[in-house]
Amino acid sequence: MTFRAALLAAAFAVPFAATLPASAQAAPRTTLVVGMAAQDVGRLDPHFAVSTIDRTVVAWMFNGLVRFRPGSMSPTDIEPDLAERWEASADKTVWTFHLRHGVKFHGDYGEVTADDVVFSLQKAADPKRSAFSADYAAFDKVEAIDPYTVRITLKQQVPSLLGIVTNYAGGFIVSRKAVEALGDGFARAPIGSGPFAYASLTPNQSLELVAHKAYFRGAPKLERISYRFLPSTASRDLAFQNGELDLEFGMQDQTWVNRARKMPNAVVDVFEPGEEALLHLNMAQKPLDDIRVRQAIAYAINRPEILRWQGAEISRQPGSVIPIGNLGYTAENGLPQFNLNKAKQLLAEAGYPQGLTLKVIHTQLPNMLAQMQVVQAQLKRAGINLDLQVVEHATYHQMIRQDLSSIVSYTAARFPVADVYLTQFYHSRSTVKTPTAVTNFSHCTAADAEIDAARTEPDEKKQIALWQTAQRKIVTQLCAVPLIETLQAWVRRDSLDYGYTLKGSLSLGPVITETTHFK
Repeated sequence: MTFRAALLAAAFAVPFAATLPASAQAAPRTTLVVGMAAQDVGRLDPHFAVSTIDRTVVAWMFNGLVRFRPGSMSPTDIEPDLAERWEASADKTVWTFHLRHGVKFHGDYGEVTADDVVFSLQKAADPKRSAFSADYAAFDKVEAIDPYTVRITLKQQVPSLLGIVTNYAGGFIVSRKAVEALGDGFARAPIGSGPFAYASLTPNQSLELVAHKAYFRGAPKLERISYRFLPSTASRDLAFQNGELDLEFGMQDQTWVNRARKMPNAVVDVFEPGEEALLHLNMAQKPLDDIRVRQAIAYAINRPEILRWQGAEISRQPGSVIPIGNLGYTAENGLPQFNLNKAKQLLAEAGYPQGLTLKVIHTQLPNMLAQMQVVQAQLKRAGINLDLQVVEHATYHQMIRQDLSSIVSYTAARFPVADVYLTQFYHSRSTVKTPTAVTNFSHCTAADAEIDAARTEPDEKKQIALWQTAQRKIVTQLCAVPLIETLQAWVRRDSLDYGYTLKGSLSLGPVITETTHFK
């Protein structure tokens, strides 16, 4: 045997696996399995994605002109996305965005161009084609100057133009060709330009995504995402414990957080935003047209008790009808504090000494249903009985927008500038069942003048003062009663690395990017 042959024989006498590095012996996993508290998805057209279920996953498939830096929801962390740069006129009414070249949509839908951006923003501004049209009321025109340049002209300044063209709500950019070709089918099989693309949907089971290999920031490290619908918290927790899930939507209460932390190889992420839950009181319906009844509800709500029930790590007491942390927030607004005797007295004065019953449509989403049952128990002590009609989450969203519930318990976070929350929930233009409807379930009109004036006020101090006056007027009329602000809670395997530090996410779930991977 020659010397070379002897070396080869010796080499092959060693088990092959022993010659490989550890990373090659156990290649990292490339499929992410997510458990979501849902029976099914609702609408995956990002301009109609209003529920947590849909918001979370569309953020993995779409881009905006600009984006929040992954892991953040601070307006100071907005950075380029489809647009590589932009500039504004001195009066901030004309904005010009310069698009990246060569950005590809999923599948065979070609390059992202200015025409797609114009189409997307016009679609987002159309109440027939978007749930977020009110955000774009100040848009005068959107033009394609050339294939890679878009000009937005406003009727007047807005508090944050970048906030409404970011990777959130109406700011997502869709493929014009895909929307026109797929029609209604786009809402179940969307086309975006993000790091992950739609692959298939099995109703009531799962949504499957695949890596967008041509993603402009680089091919994702994950190959697939399986977004599984598991409405039962117990079922999700058991699946996580058994190693069937890598990432799980959690319960927004301290007991769940404490329990999840004890699961093997688990990391619990608690992060912003604090979604504010409010009772929106339909002032157009009896008996809630009587302010004394609305006041009785407000005095019967015991926020400290709700906080103790949910837990201080996962929640906080709100102080206004917009969330803490919004620019323009004020807690100095006269919000009624818990006083059960006062609640009973007001109810009697309104003609209901023996109490009353209100029919309320509510979601079966576990977190929200459990919270509403606490509220139901609190109001019952004052003689106010809530007859809860519990429906599937997508059905709940449809029914409350048809003005079918006397009280709407709604939990939401928005771009953290007071204008957005005030406009969507308390301006008369946003009243449900009107041509410009958004989420004004209470039929509130108390602060229209201040909300409108603040939108165009160039002096920031005066603008903030207008927003604060608006809150005081809304509280005085009790269009809505704040309940609690709840942070987001998810649990993941300790081997799952997002690729960034998660502090906040306006999509209400971890943003899965091209850098997300298993260690």
